[in-house]
Amino acid sequence: MSEEEGSEASTSLEELNERLAAARLGGGEERIERQHASGKLTARERVDLLLDPQSFNEIDALVTHRCRDFGMESTRIPGDGVVCGYGTIEDRLVYVFAQDFTVFGGSLSATNARKICKVMDLAVENGAPVIGLNDSGGARIQEGVASLGGYADIFLRNTLASGVVPQISAIMGPCAGGAVYSPAITDFIFMVADTSYMFVTGPDVIKTVTHEEVTKEELGGAATHSARSGVCHFTRANDAACLLAIRQLLSYLPSNNLDEPPPGRGDDPPDREDPELDSLVPTDPNKPYDIKRLVVGVVDDAEFFEVQPDYARNLVVGFARLGGQSVGVVANQPAYQAGVLDIDASLKGARFVRFCDAFNIPLVTFEDVPGFLPGTQQEFGGIIKHGAKLLYAYAEATVPKLTVITRKAYGGAYCVMSSKHLRTDVNLAYPTAEIAVMGPEGAVNILYRRELAAAGDDAAAARAEKVAEYRQRFSNPYIAAERGFVDAVIEPRTTRGHLIRALRQLAGKRQRVPAKKHGNLPL
Repeated sequence: MSEEEGSEASTSLEELNERLAAARLGGGEERIERQHASGKLTARERVDLLLDPQSFNEIDALVTHRCRDFGMESTRIPGDGVVCGYGTIEDRLVYVFAQDFTVFGGSLSATNARKICKVMDLAVENGAPVIGLNDSGGARIQEGVASLGGYADIFLRNTLASGVVPQISAIMGPCAGGAVYSPAITDFIFMVADTSYMFVTGPDVIKTVTHEEVTKEELGGAATHSARSGVCHFTRANDAACLLAIRQLLSYLPSNNLDEPPPGRGDDPPDREDPELDSLVPTDPNKPYDIKRLVVGVVDDAEFFEVQPDYARNLVVGFARLGGQSVGVVANQPAYQAGVLDIDASLKGARFVRFCDAFNIPLVTFEDVPGFLPGTQQEFGGIIKHGAKLLYAYAEATVPKLTVITRKAYGGAYCVMSSKHLRTDVNLAYPTAEIAVMGPEGAVNILYRRELAAAGDDAAAARAEKVAEYRQRFSNPYIAAERGFVDAVIEPRTTRGHLIRALRQLAGKRQRVPAKKHGNLPL
């Protein structure tokens, strides 16, 4: 190589390194310091913490916007406000995009959107999860409709990828306007306390239109969406905790809808018994207990990764393992509103059940449900159609389904909570199970109304006698067992062994729904 050729090569390498350094620097040191001062990591710091060390491969690091209006032609930063690429989590391939708030406030441009779409297309083509780290001021106003079109391109890909690869969104800063709909379509949303928020219209617009005064945190902060709206599935204290939780969630999920979930690595004996479970369910049917105690007593190593713990607390959902097999757990919570099903619980359960079914994760249901919540608020709010969503989800699911009835299983709620009639594979019950059209007290009021009215002063004693008689004759698991609606009545201490053996015999389950374009879920 001549001296002139060597000089040209050196110059070319210098230019490459300068461009890559500019991309890594993003909006510059001052804006990076401002990001840190607000309690947030930068986009690249987040990616590095999320992925296995040295595994990130960046795509389109040198892409810039093409806007020539409002002076934008003089401000072009390589990467254009989003870091995209692929890497590994626990040596499994994942795709990721991270919006960079230091560059144009992380706003979405047409080229920025194309980068995100490229990553999403690659994720579907290669059967790997896609993770979006959102920290953006919204559509780039200078680009107008081109930016809006970019959002629509992303929404389409979210929809087409749904049920094909897991999609996870982390809200790590602002996410407003049209930007919120991409995370809403994804499977799970993480938020960071005090630094992230989501809303369609901000406080200023709300004040102008409806004259309501509300802060960003009250309107769309992590606390609001995790406990009130149910939009958020997980809340963590800071960026680092959020990213580590995403890694933990992925350990329970397959890479795509054709794969099985990764096996666990624990050594918890499959036949382990827990004697304390024999006394967990109170003899008094009106006395509460914590269903999570049952869940952690049964699953591998007492590890339960709960989803939406602060929303619709009368229903508990989350991931665990049984004999190393990843499972989705759905459980009524007697310690909160007696475990009754309402609108929020139905929505929470239906969404979770459908996710597990889409990604080959067996469902384990622990049932203690007195029925659906009565009242005008529920009826006017559409409890009929919302409750039907949970019913639809269970009936549609073809993954292995196991149900344990611990106590109450009344009325339509009994049917909905993965009963044998919804093609559930294995249905078990404790001796304390009460399976009936309604509770003994309500049934006696209807069946013996005239007798009790005629009893006069002895009505209370007569009623107590009839309640005890009804409970003995009908509110027990043996009538259902005689009809095959319950496969076995078991000792609570043996629950783990029964479930693991059932899962193993269902490992080769093959079940289909009738051929169709898609069903019509009662939305």
